[in-house]
Amino acid sequence: MQPLSVNQYLRQHIRTVPDWPAPGVQFRDITPLLQDPKVFRVLIDAFVHRYMDKALRPDVVAGLDARGFILGAVVAYELNVGFVPIRKKGKLPFTTVEETYELEYGSATVELHTDAVKPGDRVLLIDDLIATGGTMMAGRRLLEKLGATVIEGAAIVDLPELGGSQRLRESCLPLYTLVDFEGH
Repeated sequence: MQPLSVNQYLRQHIRTVPDWPAPGVQFRDITPLLQDPKVFRVLIDAFVHRYMDKALRPDVVAGLDARGFILGAVVAYELNVGFVPIRKKGKLPFTTVEETYELEYGSATVELHTDAVKPGDRVLLIDDLIATGGTMMAGRRLLEKLGATVIEGAAIVDLPELGGSQRLRESCLPLYTLVDFEGH
């Protein structure tokens, strides 16, 4: 029996929930990746080993609300760099910058503290999943408003059929994802 790659191993631990949150949607649930300590370590190590490389090493990790907080904080800790949260509007207590983006049915706004990053900071932007790419693009724009450079966007799961990863790459944002799932 041939050993599984990291990507195959992680894929086995992502639960698909049919028809949630709406009929026809195949929800990719990452919580099983977090529940098993061995699987969680493999997941975090996959990111940490990549970003330990000097060329890709960030000054700061930014995590997108909310599952990007889980990944981002642990990756930042392991890399010995700072972590900043990009939150949904109205959740941060200090002065913020905000960015509104379009969703399939409406819009959403995310915010970042004005002192979260410094001009010239190299930032890794991380989330659990890339669907339409709107959240990651909004996070990137926030960080760039403050003068930071987003060196790469990272996620566990890419849903390529929704076009987000292609839009992000076309905007010249390098992406690193661990598992692709066809379909919604």
